[in-house]
Amino acid sequence: MNKPIGNTCWTIAEGYIPAYGNGPEPQFTSHETACLLNTGEQDAHVEITIYFKEKEPVGPYRVTVSARRTLHLRFNDLTDPKPIPRDTDYASVFISDVPIVVQHTRLDSRQSENALLSTIAYASSN
Repeated sequence: MNKPIGNTCWTIAEGYIPAYGNGPEPQFTSHETACLLNTGEQDAHVEITIYFKEKEPVGPYRVTVSARRTLHLRFNDLTDPKPIPRDTDYASVFISDVPIVVQHTRLDSRQSENALLSTIAYASSN
């Protein structure tokens, strides 16, 4: 498939990175992940802004998803302009210069019975 699919604006309204995990790292580190898919022929340049309940947004975090590739991006690994705090509710907005697809996944390993959540992000026509 060479045709770009998806949208240029995506939102994950729910985000939370637990402060700790249970099990071997890095496989069982509690984390949030955005899975970005670029089916087009051009690299996708994506800016991510993080929103909080009681403080100003942080961003943009900048990533590139190569043409006809996927990128699984752990929010835990975002550090520039600053790390995303643990044990803090947040939301995220993704703006891309070409259409992409965004899926949200969380691994919560705070107890030995791990929980995995995954859902497609909200796509906006903006």
